[in-house]
Amino acid sequence: MKLYTLHRKQNLPISLQEAWDFISDPKNLAVITPDSMGFNTISGDDRKMFAGQIIHYNVTPLMGIKLQWVTEITHVRVLEFFVDEQRYGPYKFWHHKHFVKEIPGGVEMEDIVHYKLPMGFLGDLMHPVMVKPKLEEIFKYREKKLEELFGKM
Repeated sequence: MKLYTLHRKQNLPISLQEAWDFISDPKNLAVITPDSMGFNTISGDDRKMFAGQIIHYNVTPLMGIKLQWVTEITHVRVLEFFVDEQRYGPYKFWHHKHFVKEIPGGVEMEDIVHYKLPMGFLGDLMHPVMVKPKLEEIFKYREKKLEELFGKM
């Protein structure tokens, strides 16, 4: 079974504090997730990110199949990064690091996701056909939405 990596960087013309305030509010995940994902939070989005926070979602990632997804915020360093890990959901393994740092004229936001698929060999066969394209679509949507909200560098 293969460990996959998704890596994205985006520069935005906003302050470090503004970027952190946005990404550390779990309610904003719905803002930057495509409507086609049927994403809604069931519980855990009532506070800013903190280590140990459990967030429970409904999501429809592929073929109209509705799933529940539970993540835990495992690490938080204010104004620098946080990490979410899947506890229950569509992946065999999901570890997502969100970094933010000040750069001239704004901030750099960086996402690094490591993930494994369920179903062994069959899951790996589905990666290039369904999973990777869907993740690419989601992260491209996020990039576009963040540029709409904050501008482009």
